[in-house]
Amino acid sequence: MMGSTVKPMAQLRFPLPISLPNKGNCIFRVSITATTSTLTHSHSHSHSHSAIPTPKPNPKSTLKKRKRYRKLHPGESTGITEEMRFVAMRLHNPAVSHDQSNFDAWHASMEGFISYLVDTHLIFATLQRIVDESDNVSYAYMRKTGLERSEGLLKDLQWLEEQGNVIPNPSSPGIAYAKYLEELAETSAPLFLSHFYNIYFSHIAAGQVIGKKVSEKLLEGKELEFYKWEGDVPELLKDVRDKLNQLSEHWSRNEKNRCLKETPKAFRFMGQIILLLVS
Repeated sequence: MMGSTVKPMAQLRFPLPISLPNKGNCIFRVSITATTSTLTHSHSHSHSHSAIPTPKPNPKSTLKKRKRYRKLHPGESTGITEEMRFVAMRLHNPAVSHDQSNFDAWHASMEGFISYLVDTHLIFATLQRIVDESDNVSYAYMRKTGLERSEGLLKDLQWLEEQGNVIPNPSSPGIAYAKYLEELAETSAPLFLSHFYNIYFSHIAAGQVIGKKVSEKLLEGKELEFYKWEGDVPELLKDVRDKLNQLSEHWSRNEKNRCLKETPKAFRFMGQIILLLVS
């Protein structure tokens, strides 16, 4: 009816009564407004939850797994002695050159040759004493290999003395190397065995060339006991090589890497002793 007063709706809770000219339309409009507001809020809230993005996988996690597959060292599939051979091939040490044509330019003297034999005897005697007397199980595999040189060298020095030559005491290169070998033997078997193998290997590969040249020049072709072998030398060296490869299977990669780093040191020490030939 026109002019009637409408009471406030309990549902909307207005604080004061409001007079409106059209009752039905007011209620309908307010009701729609309230309902629309509620639906709109509900829809907005639901949309905010569904809009959360799904985390994407981190590509770095895939890259990290690939780092487990490292590149093998040259010769690693064969054994540690083959790895050492690759290291030795990269070295360039004129003092231990296998080039026979350059040897005559050294002008080796008898005094220098005897000093070379004295220091070399000290090194081989030190190697033999360590492996024979040590309690380290690894060194026991290197006993009585057939490659031992100290006894033959001692006989050569005695013969040279009988010929009227003065036999000096070991010089600083030999003393320094012998001391270094003793220290390594106490602290690390892999490092000591690196020198053990490289000393015998280099003597067989190049030492005999030096011995033959010196014998022709200074000893009228006499062959020294130092350069005589009992048994098949390649087979004796192969036996040592196989044992060392077996031992190295129980070493960590870090120990093997440190072993390889000793190879250049071994050739430097031996190079200093060879240089005594021209002292």
